[in-house]
Amino acid sequence: MTAPRVVVAGGHSAGHIEPTMNFADALRRLEPTAEITALGTVRGLDTTLIPARGYPLELIPPVPLPRKLNRDLLRTPGRLRDSVRAAGAVLDRVRAEVVVGFGGYVAAPAYLAARRQGLPIVVHEANARPGVANRLAARMTTHVFTAAPSVRLSHATAIGIPLRPAITGLDRPAVRDAARQRFGLRPDGPVLMVTGGSQGARAINAAVSGAAAALRATGVQVLHITGPQHVVEVPDGGPADPPYVVIPYVDDMQYAYAAADFVICRSGAMTCAELAAVGLPAAYVPLPLRGGEQRLNAEPVVAAGGALLVDNADLDQAWIETTLIPILTDPERIATMSAHASAAGTPDAAVVLAQHVLTAVAERRRFAS
Repeated sequence: MTAPRVVVAGGHSAGHIEPTMNFADALRRLEPTAEITALGTVRGLDTTLIPARGYPLELIPPVPLPRKLNRDLLRTPGRLRDSVRAAGAVLDRVRAEVVVGFGGYVAAPAYLAARRQGLPIVVHEANARPGVANRLAARMTTHVFTAAPSVRLSHATAIGIPLRPAITGLDRPAVRDAARQRFGLRPDGPVLMVTGGSQGARAINAAVSGAAAALRATGVQVLHITGPQHVVEVPDGGPADPPYVVIPYVDDMQYAYAAADFVICRSGAMTCAELAAVGLPAAYVPLPLRGGEQRLNAEPVVAAGGALLVDNADLDQAWIETTLIPILTDPERIATMSAHASAAGTPDAAVVLAQHVLTAVAERRRFAS
C-alpha cells in the first residue's frame, strides 16, 4: 500500500488525546509510511501533548457543544460552520483518505467535513457514556468502536482502548525488582500504589495517608503519587518500617505499575484500561461528577472480580484499615483478583483499530479506481 493519508481528531483532554496518539503510533508500526495529521484546537492540551508525540498539528476553531438550551446554543451553528470549513481545508490540503475521531471539541467539525467530502469516518469511544460528537458520528458511519460492549452507540464493536506498548507489553514480574528499586521500595512485601490521576485526588490522598500507621504495622509498602498540586504529610517511620514513598508525579507509569500489587485510584477510562491490561487489581473511587460516568468505566472489571468500587463519600481512613488492608495482606486474594483483572483487559485495541483503518483506506481506493 502506498502511504495512507489519515487525519485523526481527538482533542482537548488527555482522555481523548492519549488514545488518539496511541492509535497513531500503532498505525505507524503497521504502516511506517502512513502520513498522519492531527486536528486540534487552542483549548485544552492539544498544543502541548500532540506535538510532543511527533505528529503535525493543524488547529481549527473550537466548538464546545452546549448541553442546555441557552444563548450559547444559538451561537453554535455559526461557530460550527466556521470550524467545519477550517477542518475541510485541512482535509483538502493533506489529501486525507480517512478521518479517525475520538471525540472532544475537535471531532464534530472533522466528522462533518469528512462527510461533506465523502471520506470514510472511523469513530472510537473510550468512555462508558458517549459524548455528543461521537453520538452524531455514529449515525454517519458503520465504522464505530468502543471500549466495552455496554457502551450504547450505533453500529458499535467493542475492542477496548488504544494503549501504549510500554503498557500492553509490560511484564510486571520481570520488571518488579528494578521498578521497586527505582522508587526506593523493598523487593519483598505488598506494595499499594495510590494515585488520583494527573491532578491528584484529595479524598484518596487523605484516606490513605491517614492510615499510614496501620499500613506500616501490617507490612504494606506504599507508593503514593499525590498529583503536582497536592501535599501529603506522612509521619516518618522507623528504619524497620515498610517504606511509604510520596512523590508528586510519575512520567513512566509502567514502572509504577510494575512495582505495585494493588492500586487505589479514580476510574477514568484510560486508568481502567491500563490497569486491566497489566493485570493490576484496584479499588476504584469514581469521581462524583459527570453523572457517574467514572463508575460505569469501572463496572466491567469489578463485575469480573478484578477490582472493588468505593464511593468517594465512603472512602476514609477506616475503610482503608477495615476493608483494604485485609486484601493487601492476602497474597492469594491479590493473585486471584489480578488474574480476573487481566482477563478483563483488551491490550490489542490499538492494533485492531489501526488494521481496520488501513482496510477502510484500501476499500476506498478500490472503489475509486
